[in-house]
Amino acid sequence: MANKAQIAAASWGIKTSFHSLLALLVTGVLIGVVYLTRDAEQPLLDEDRAAILRNSAETASPTPAPSTSTSTTERECNLFSGQWVFDNVSYPLYKEKECTYMSDQLACEKFGRRDLRYQQWRWQPHGCDLPRFNATALLERLRNKRLVYVGDSLNRGQWVSMVCLVESAIPPNLKSMSSKHNNSLLIFKASEYNATIEYYWAPLLVESNSDDPVNHRVPDRIVRVQAIEKHARHWSDADILIFDSYLWWRRSQMKVLWGSFGSPDGIYKDVMMPRAYEMALNTWSDWLEVHVNRSKTQVFFVSMSPTHERAEEWDGDEGQNCYAETEPIAKEGYWGSGSDPGMMRVVASVIDQLKARGLGVQILNITQLSEYRKEAHPTIHRRQWEPLTEEQKAKPTSYADCFHWCLPGVPDVWNELLYAHIFQNRTQRLENRVEGL
Repeated sequence: MANKAQIAAASWGIKTSFHSLLALLVTGVLIGVVYLTRDAEQPLLDEDRAAILRNSAETASPTPAPSTSTSTTERECNLFSGQWVFDNVSYPLYKEKECTYMSDQLACEKFGRRDLRYQQWRWQPHGCDLPRFNATALLERLRNKRLVYVGDSLNRGQWVSMVCLVESAIPPNLKSMSSKHNNSLLIFKASEYNATIEYYWAPLLVESNSDDPVNHRVPDRIVRVQAIEKHARHWSDADILIFDSYLWWRRSQMKVLWGSFGSPDGIYKDVMMPRAYEMALNTWSDWLEVHVNRSKTQVFFVSMSPTHERAEEWDGDEGQNCYAETEPIAKEGYWGSGSDPGMMRVVASVIDQLKARGLGVQILNITQLSEYRKEAHPTIHRRQWEPLTEEQKAKPTSYADCFHWCLPGVPDVWNELLYAHIFQNRTQRLENRVEGL
């Protein structure tokens, strides 16, 4: 993975020292909670897809991907650097049909997919092992706590994954799903633990005209890059926060509003990318700095989720996409044009500045590992929100979803990585507390 754009290794790595492992055994297992929804986001508008393809073409060759290689020592192992290993004994971690709250957007087997190998790949880091997911331990860790995913439909997919991972460990009468604020907030509750795993719809993190969780398909997207309180008040007291925001920014420029929607005094201006993205993330980081309880809340940011819209990039046929793909990409370090290293650097820079101001945010660098999984998208195997035209039926690639991910599948590994970090961070805090006595 030589010649990749550099992102601070400390942001992506996770320490696995013997001392930490010993502390983990002494202090016991932890818990986590997540929840999910039956509702699925409508597919991207044609203009969104076109904008992403244009931007992909512009950034495909000249910009190398961020490096995911790192030296493995006794004290550190990069869980994000590794390879996919076929494992039909240990995976999938749950069955699609047995997940009570599975989303029709992600239920690929239900909607006709017959090749199920995409469910049976295990992520194997170089030089170490990813901790096995333990639903009971996570739920115990989440006792009397809120775990909240905030972002777009990709983050919602990760939330659905987490709910599926934990809900089998909870009796039917002790779990529930509810929604608030016009379905912007979805809440899975494990009553026995008084724990919730929640998802909040905020695709651009800051306020926008796409904030309705159902009716967000607008031809002219507008963001208020300095306004976040409308969203933030719904997750301000969370104990674990997982943010993402990327796909909805994939266009050459974004219309930015200074002022309020509907106000005659509002000022609108087209701002080039990634500057508009940086402005929004600065607003997000300013809010975190002021409002996050550093002794209570763990904060994570999920890096960009790759798309697979150009088969020629993995030596497939030109003009094709992820449709009908059945195997992962084997080439180590593969990086497609669906991921923008420039935007990744913006995230790293904003988080580094936040760290310098005393608040740590852990980046879950799922980008490289997900780049390999061209075969794991729903393609045509999902709920279709509108009747297909004859032209679409004749050309499945024209409506194949190469953005989201089938479940069980790739987002389960994202949650395994989150699980590892939740426990690691908890152990580190306990160690620091002991050392301070």
